[in-house]
Amino acid sequence: MLEARLQSQQRSSQNGRETSLWSSGFGMKLEAVTPFLGKYRPFVGRCCQTCTPKSWESLFHRSIMDLGFCNVIQVKEENTRFRGWLVRRLCYFLWSLEQHIPPCQDAPQKVVESTGVQNVIPGRAPGGAGEGQVPSHVKREVQRILGHIQAPPRPFLLRLVSWALLRILNCLFLNVQLHKGQMKMVHKAAQAGSPLVLLSTHKSLLDGILLPFVLLSQGLGVLRVAWDPRTCSPILRALLKKLGGLFLPPEANLSLDSSEGVLARAVVHAASAPLGLWTGALAVLWSLRGWGCSRRACVRVHLAQPFSLHEYTVNARSCWGSRQTLEQLLQPIVLGQCTVIPDTEKVQEWTPVTRPLLALKEEDQLLVRRLSCHVLNACVASSAVMSTAIMATLLLFKHQKLLGEFSWLTEETLLRGFDVGFSGQLQCLVQHTLSLLRPHVALLRVQQGDLLVVLRPGPGLAHLARLSSEVLPAFLSEAVGACAVWGLLVGRVLPEGPWELQGIELLSQNQLYHQILLLLHLLPQDLLLLQPCQSSYCYCQEVLDRLIQCGLLVAEETPGSRPACDTGRRRLSAKLLWKPSGDFTDSDSDDFEEAEGRYFRLSQQSRCPDFFLFLCRLLSPLLKAFAQAATFLHRGQLPDTESGYAEQLLRFLEATAQEEGFFECVDPNLAISAVWTFRDLGVLQQMPSPAGPMLHLSPTFASRDNQEKLERFIRQFICA
Repeated sequence: MLEARLQSQQRSSQNGRETSLWSSGFGMKLEAVTPFLGKYRPFVGRCCQTCTPKSWESLFHRSIMDLGFCNVIQVKEENTRFRGWLVRRLCYFLWSLEQHIPPCQDAPQKVVESTGVQNVIPGRAPGGAGEGQVPSHVKREVQRILGHIQAPPRPFLLRLVSWALLRILNCLFLNVQLHKGQMKMVHKAAQAGSPLVLLSTHKSLLDGILLPFVLLSQGLGVLRVAWDPRTCSPILRALLKKLGGLFLPPEANLSLDSSEGVLARAVVHAASAPLGLWTGALAVLWSLRGWGCSRRACVRVHLAQPFSLHEYTVNARSCWGSRQTLEQLLQPIVLGQCTVIPDTEKVQEWTPVTRPLLALKEEDQLLVRRLSCHVLNACVASSAVMSTAIMATLLLFKHQKLLGEFSWLTEETLLRGFDVGFSGQLQCLVQHTLSLLRPHVALLRVQQGDLLVVLRPGPGLAHLARLSSEVLPAFLSEAVGACAVWGLLVGRVLPEGPWELQGIELLSQNQLYHQILLLLHLLPQDLLLLQPCQSSYCYCQEVLDRLIQCGLLVAEETPGSRPACDTGRRRLSAKLLWKPSGDFTDSDSDDFEEAEGRYFRLSQQSRCPDFFLFLCRLLSPLLKAFAQAATFLHRGQLPDTESGYAEQLLRFLEATAQEEGFFECVDPNLAISAVWTFRDLGVLQQMPSPAGPMLHLSPTFASRDNQEKLERFIRQFICA
């Protein structure tokens, strides 16, 4: 403990970010932390208003903010049709008997009549039966494939399993919370008659067991979940089929040009449900292993707003515009060959390439990839920020008195429209959160009863950085803007100079747009989670607006210029008057030529320096990993596979962290993200080989001079 304290104090003297202090006198005032501002809880996870306007309007519950949560595993006598002392003891079993299980429909006949199967039947039986008739051997083949995929659910077995799950979940958790308003929206979508496709982010191994139980208990029927047949024995596979499990036939995994799997793939497309892998059984056993020696926790299930897939496919195609690769957009600027950013969007598709995806047309592939961006955006927006993420962010990037900062960061998260998954007295919340992070922090008593919270130096800091990434989406726009402003200032004033000196510098709106666009193109798409229908230029204006709203930037009126608030004599330019709807490549109200006379300064409010550095540091783990990847270019062993080079880079990040003490960027996900970004940027080139695709260093970046240019380009956004 003494060694850890001395190391922490030494690091604190260098960068002043490793210690947090609170006074023991806070017990006189019991401050409460609530998950809402004022009277209402923020609603999260709404669908895209541009691509699905009808769903955005019709599938939204008007009084959703007035509705609270329900505990889906709390079953009492009132939840059954019966009353009495015996009912109170058998309420779990009686409740499971009353669950609605839809009757099994005639699936084989519907599959045979589907368009996909009908299209491949002539190839299987040329010159066979007449038009409108299906050969008997084709029907038998379809039934065989369907028998491998699924079996009719057994209602009694499902009720028995739901009863057992109800008892197990009550042993594992204090409660399983579900927002009533979110559930009402799902019920409203189910009443439309179309099948529901549910996509999960799989935040826990228990999702495969918890989600089907929750949906069955809310009257949505049996959720069909696909399993990997290689992970199940024949006996287990037969049992899971009767519980609603799906198994892909072996023929469906054959190559696309194979004629043997044509009918199997057609049947799979006609009989598909949401895909996923149930590993929940192992998670339950692992959780029950520690039952009795640990406290039970609470769980919340989030459901984003449903939307019509048909409406999305119709409207999303109208939002497509010109796009260029990251190499075309950024490489000339990195190498100093030009300074103008092309007026187009970035192409960066990191969606896993699967055989079903390759079977689609190029236009449909793009539609699926953009749909995944929309879904991922909604999933992240609807996920609540937990107390461990708040605490990890404060310990890594804020390092002041924890009680006040914990309450402040929670309020700022709620102000930005994100939900939090905790509430209670501030003192109890902080103490409980620190107990959860105890392996990564040290608690030291100092004079006058104060408590010193010290981060343990080592790989545990990478775990805290992963936790803090849950807070980043709430502050992402401001963090991008702060790093862009830092990149403008770093070439004008000394980074260690006073805030007043940096506040003297005038920042033009065009310069801010340019710097924000550079950073937007550099950052990975899965981090930004920009909706595909949103232009980067519109996002630049949103970033600038956020910086003004949070008080970091103030408008500076230059002599002789018209005040920004004077709109009386402003005219719409011909470029804007004739712009098609939805095609906004500049700001909302004017084009870039009119923005040349607008200037901003850094605000001189007392809270601004700390908040500005806090925003910059939120992106520092990712940007430092990218900068270290640029340094590693002349040390890496190439050619190598993509995963092999990522392993090399991760080992280099670990070795560098041992020397510099910055473990936040030692993350396999950051290493993979750096490799993929450098591949898209043209730094690394992927070439085919007998052993598979191999990465090679691009001839352009084989010289140390260009490697240093790349590293300088990245480091301009990193706060010192």
